[in-house]
Amino acid sequence: MSNSMPGWKKKLDWFVEHKYFTSVIITLIMINAVVVGLETYPHLYEEYRSTFFAIDRILLGIFAVEVGLRMLAARTLKDFFKSGWNWFDFIIVLSGLLLAGAYFVTVLRILRVLRVFRAISVIPSLRRLVDALLMTIPALGNIMLLMSIIFYIFAVTGTMLFQEVSPEYFGSLQLSLLTLFQVVTLESWASQVMRPIFAELPWSWVYFVSFVLVGTFVVFNLFIGVIVNNVEKAESAEEEEIDETKNEVTELRREVGELKDLLREHLDRNGNNKSG
Repeated sequence: MSNSMPGWKKKLDWFVEHKYFTSVIITLIMINAVVVGLETYPHLYEEYRSTFFAIDRILLGIFAVEVGLRMLAARTLKDFFKSGWNWFDFIIVLSGLLLAGAYFVTVLRILRVLRVFRAISVIPSLRRLVDALLMTIPALGNIMLLMSIIFYIFAVTGTMLFQEVSPEYFGSLQLSLLTLFQVVTLESWASQVMRPIFAELPWSWVYFVSFVLVGTFVVFNLFIGVIVNNVEKAESAEEEEIDETKNEVTELRREVGELKDLLREHLDRNGNNKSG
């Protein structure tokens, strides 16, 4: 942090970045997640409604104070909002404060579940994982385009081939696309979709097996490959940053050592001159 920062900001930044402070916030987020889950049980929610209400207000207040402290600890508000994760935390807490008066509206209660997402922004390892996934979005564009083409070709073909035999699955283009989505997830595709058609058209297995091979084993493996590659890149970038920091510290130590040696030689030379 800049030396021009006031001392209280440095102390506040040390406080909000401390591992114990982070651990407390993570624990409170987990408690919030458990409370939201317990509210899904009607008998518990109706019996302890006021307790749930009080816990939610306390947690919301703590999260609001936490975000406020981190905003104060930043050098400027502009620096605070440079981070997308800070924007995320700020919006989640702000929405909670704005919706606090409408606690008992079902839709707004559901929105409180989003507060659990703050675990991602607080836990560094989760942040790195999400950052790596976001890095894959540009690379996934071409894969999505390829998959869309494959889906469209097989959907049109399936509609033409099986429209009369199985109208509930291939009666129209949109139904065919939905059916292929079920097939590509491998969820009951053989027993529900293929076998009834296979009983009428024995050659239909060629269509389904070829789509499963192309759609599942090829395209999905491309997805996984891109994601794994970007996760490795993110980890490598973090290791390089750590190594660079270590190298800088080592270089500073070496320079300090050289300065000490020069200063020692200078003092020894002055001492010899005086004694002479």
